[in-house]
Amino acid sequence: MSMSAAAAKAFPPRAIRVLASVSIVLATIMQTLDSTIANVALPHMQGAMNAAQDQISWVLTSYVVATAICTPLTGYLERRLGRRRLFLLAIIGFTIASVMCASATSLSQLVVSRLIQGAAGACIIPLCQAVLIDLFPPEERGPAMALWGVGVMIGPILGPTLGGYLTEVYSWRWVYLINLPLGALAAVGVVAFLQDSDVDKRAKFDLFGFTVLSIALGSLQLMLDRGQMQDWFSSTEIVVTAAISLAALWVFVVHMFSVPEPFISPILFRDLNFVMGLAIIFLLGIVLLATMALLPVFVQTLLGYSVQSAGLILAPRGLGTMTAMALVGVLVKRYDPRYLVALGVAFMSISLWQMSQFTLDTGTMPLIVSGVIQGLGMGFVFVPLSVVTFYTLDARQRTEGASIYSLLRNIGSSIGVSVVMTYLSRSTQTNHAILSEHVTPYAEAIRSGAMAGSGAMDPLLALPMMNAEVTRQAAMLAYASDFQLMLVLTLFAVPFLVFLRPVKSSANG
Repeated sequence: MSMSAAAAKAFPPRAIRVLASVSIVLATIMQTLDSTIANVALPHMQGAMNAAQDQISWVLTSYVVATAICTPLTGYLERRLGRRRLFLLAIIGFTIASVMCASATSLSQLVVSRLIQGAAGACIIPLCQAVLIDLFPPEERGPAMALWGVGVMIGPILGPTLGGYLTEVYSWRWVYLINLPLGALAAVGVVAFLQDSDVDKRAKFDLFGFTVLSIALGSLQLMLDRGQMQDWFSSTEIVVTAAISLAALWVFVVHMFSVPEPFISPILFRDLNFVMGLAIIFLLGIVLLATMALLPVFVQTLLGYSVQSAGLILAPRGLGTMTAMALVGVLVKRYDPRYLVALGVAFMSISLWQMSQFTLDTGTMPLIVSGVIQGLGMGFVFVPLSVVTFYTLDARQRTEGASIYSLLRNIGSSIGVSVVMTYLSRSTQTNHAILSEHVTPYAEAIRSGAMAGSGAMDPLLALPMMNAEVTRQAAMLAYASDFQLMLVLTLFAVPFLVFLRPVKSSANG
């Protein structure tokens, strides 16, 4: 009785917790929405800025690199500034940088604004996760994390559709201006409803550790973002960035275990649930964003859907995620979260198997069904995995742990997109070479005039048409191979579930 009374006093009133949660979800949606909403507007930005293809890519690269470098800073900044002050500064900084992006008149201004936006927004997701975990008692964390998970998942899913609409109807600048009302509401909610944490003015900053980690992460992100464009390791730039990243990472790890107050505390990695959770979210992070990068292009280029139709076909994925989030918020209080994660992995595996069976004749319904199933899988994985990962972690280490968790998910997503896009390109070329071996001016399809639709046709005129069809078939085979690769990566996460320690549910005490 006394323990429950003490626990009750440790948490704010329910109304305050709910209102604070709404502010946290708004901040989450604002940050995650920006990770994909700008992608569809790149061609319009390129025209407005009179930039080349490799130049405009820095709009995305600068944001990703800044986010990767600054995410690990969250734990230290929280100790020095306090949780509410840091949260408020991050939201305001992100919102102001968004306005700067929308107001940019040159490519350099836009890239600098995106750097600021990425640096400011890096703290938002780890803080959101840590605040929600600390805001609710253990028996209520499942529903709270489910609500937050909606923000995390719905942002990247809605981003391309919303970005395309705003760009077509208004202007590319609105993909950034949309953050203004979201940021304002989130900032007001943080000031009004969020309690501050203790400030440790004596916390020391490991400048050397932060520097080498920043070099490692920045070099890795540059390699991943520019690898396909530079033909990977045939490029001196990619070889150099890869070598710098590996060397800096090695120095950081040695330094972390050699100094008394490192930038990232090695104590975190003594927690088995936390380490296994990192491994699982890294692997599933590879699949999470890679699928969303592949499907819109596949639906539009090979199946012939318009941009709007593709958005409508892929939208039910969000419905599956929302349904899973609603269910898992209740189920996580009754069942072991490890079983729910396993169920989510099973759903994701089934959906990827379905995608690997797609053909050029695939109709609308299989696209929708596979999307809904994958959405269910993501929802069943994300929330219970967050609960079980941080269940045994000390409360004083949760913000730092959340920043590493978010960082590993983002790195996994970056690696996933780079790998599948490279694999898609290489597989298409290989398949094209194999298929074209059987295509000659004397092939039966050309000689009979099948490519022309009626009558005989000059073989020299029919060959370009045949080549286009071979390219289309080769691309289809490459997409199927990509989905098979992601299926294998998803199954690699299963062994790590075995090592997760069980979490007590409220049903069994």
